Amino acid sequence: MEKELFFAHSTSDPGRSNWQPLLEHILSVGDLAGKFAAIFNAADQASAAGMLHDVGKYTEEFQRRIAGEAISVDHTTWGAKLAIERYGQLGYLLAYAIAGHHAGLANGEERGERTPLRDRLRDKSLPLLQENWRKDIGNKLPSPAALNHLPFHFVAERKWFQFAFLARMLFSCLVDADYLDTEAFYDRIEKQASARSLERPSLVSLRERLDVHLARFTADSDVKQIRAEILAHVRAQATLEPGLFSLTVPTGGGKTLTSLAFALDHAIEHGLRRVIFVIPFTSIVEQNAAVFREALGDLGEDAVLEHHSAYIAQEPSRKDAERYQSKEKLRLAMENWDAPIVVTTAVQFFESLFAARSSQCRKLHNIAGSVVILDEAQTLPLGRLRPVVAAISELALNYKASLVLCTATQPALNVEDLKGGLEKVRELAPNPPSLFQRLERVKIRPIGLLDDEALIAKLHGHEQALCIVNNRSHARAVYQAMKAAELSGARHLSTLMCAKHRSAILSEIREDLKACRPCRLVSTSLIEAGVDVDFPLVLRAEAGLDSIAQAAGRCNREGKREISDSEVLVFSNPDGAPPPELAQFAQAAAGVLGQHSDAPLSPEAIRAYFHELYWQKGEKALDKDHLLEQCRKSRIDTLPMETLAAQFRMIEQTGQMPVIVPYDNKAQKTLKTLRDADKIGRLARDLQPYLVQLPKCGFDALLKSGAIQPVAPEKWGEQFMALTVMDCYDPDFGLSWDDPEFLKTESLYW
Repeated sequence: MEKELFFAHSTSDPGRSNWQPLLEHILSVGDLAGKFAAIFNAADQASAAGMLHDVGKYTEEFQRRIAGEAISVDHTTWGAKLAIERYGQLGYLLAYAIAGHHAGLANGEERGERTPLRDRLRDKSLPLLQENWRKDIGNKLPSPAALNHLPFHFVAERKWFQFAFLARMLFSCLVDADYLDTEAFYDRIEKQASARSLERPSLVSLRERLDVHLARFTADSDVKQIRAEILAHVRAQATLEPGLFSLTVPTGGGKTLTSLAFALDHAIEHGLRRVIFVIPFTSIVEQNAAVFREALGDLGEDAVLEHHSAYIAQEPSRKDAERYQSKEKLRLAMENWDAPIVVTTAVQFFESLFAARSSQCRKLHNIAGSVVILDEAQTLPLGRLRPVVAAISELALNYKASLVLCTATQPALNVEDLKGGLEKVRELAPNPPSLFQRLERVKIRPIGLLDDEALIAKLHGHEQALCIVNNRSHARAVYQAMKAAELSGARHLSTLMCAKHRSAILSEIREDLKACRPCRLVSTSLIEAGVDVDFPLVLRAEAGLDSIAQAAGRCNREGKREISDSEVLVFSNPDGAPPPELAQFAQAAAGVLGQHSDAPLSPEAIRAYFHELYWQKGEKALDKDHLLEQCRKSRIDTLPMETLAAQFRMIEQTGQMPVIVPYDNKAQKTLKTLRDADKIGRLARDLQPYLVQLPKCGFDALLKSGAIQPVAPEKWGEQFMALTVMDCYDPDFGLSWDDPEFLKTESLYW
């Protein structure tokens, strides 16, 4: 077969005049992948992977398939084999990526859902590879000497974890380059400008807008003066060399905008490329993104990208990737974080760092050379703590990233506190112990047992109070008891309400608080997730000390009341005890509260709390699935790539399923537009505030009754599930699935 007849991608033109030549695609992907990996000194390795990834298309069988013949052809294994033949042991790092660039990363040896790399390499049934590949790219591939030079810092005890991390980063460079080149080719065919051609604002221009916003603040109170001091001190540290930092500032100290200012200054100073905010809760991804957009003025909309997994993401099929169909769907699913400021969840961030699917891994190379703000760092899950710390360390050590552990309750993650912990972490805040003294605004006091009757009596004695309990059913029971007792200003917040609904309630609550009207709010811990409210009294069911600190941040937030008039009362309740998985946090907090009653939120107390937690769990329990041990026992040809992805979960799988609630006219209009839309990116974002995450049992009950249905399933499958019967949505409690059989057909809104 002649060289010019080998193609990478086809179109509907039977004459093939506008099909993409294979050599063009291979060289372009190699060039792009190399550029992506240059930031972490692996340009040669990524370039070689890019040039070899589609070598298997140099076969007659694949060319027949791309022309429309209904045959299955493995075009990825040849490149993996050639990578090892040419580059020896380090060629395996390329082979994982090449073999998996459609199906995802497989294990080296152990069988999982994917065929392991070892078996792929032994496959004798591959189609005959034409020698044209050697003439086309043989002399263009990096030399073995260039590839085997890895200017990386290796740590003996986690060497193979580092190799697995590098293999995943090379995979990221390859799949992003592959999809970008494929996308650009079909954009040319369709004669349309790529959505990716949008010019993003520079970090310098964003800093200028932020400075204008910050200049509007006046230090007209003690708290605001301290915030200004913190901001100035932290920004002065931006010249420090990239690496690991902590920002230990009490709740209410202005961490959000301070961390953004530091990140922009630091990135500009050191030539870093973007700022990534990693936030533990989906609810405050949207909240913080909105704060950033407002602070960045007219540039905010184009600069800030929100990315979290609220919808049911569907992996693009090979057909989507190789033929021009549903590109907007592909673009949404394959987001690559190519934006100046990314706001995402801890689940999205860390699970991607251990992932195997191309849609999750594609963005990883864009974390390199970035400033990563780990907001509320104390929420890192104990059962995954050691792998998470290893990933944080690796990003700083070998991928030119600066990571900031940003929290009021700094977890004890330094190497002297935790085996395999972080080294050389530099504190950005000015004298944290002094800050905690100066910003002390509340008194925290354990008050022992408080049953619901006593709890209602306590609320009756205070016209403005916040009660935070440990589960939704208890919050609902307390709210119903408040209503039964005819307490004025009774309010209730739940994650079964969509964010738009919760925002409306919070707006009313703030107005009531400001106007000194009665306001008695009961909520789960969702209120602790950065929600800006200011109560004179907070009642907190027993919980971890970090949760108690967050609850304290909702009391006397602006420091306008006397400390003696601002209390956080920690109580136990027979109906609202923490679930078993959280009981250890409450137990550790109780001990620390007893030992540090004079300053329970001081850095010393917080450190003692986390020490207690880690001691309770033990070293092995901080890596519950022994992921680091599995890496330690592997070799470069047996890396457990798929196993790491399958077993690493930031939170235990609870089967949460997203449902869109048509809460207002905007939601209803957007859903109707979605039915006829060809592009969904903006529509999906517009629907984010209307999502409610349901446990699978509730989702299935509503689905069975017809109360939820997919929106335009012929286009989007089950990616967008919407509530069709508003009888299931209560204005006080949100979405309910208790008895969906009673629903009336006349309440259907479409």
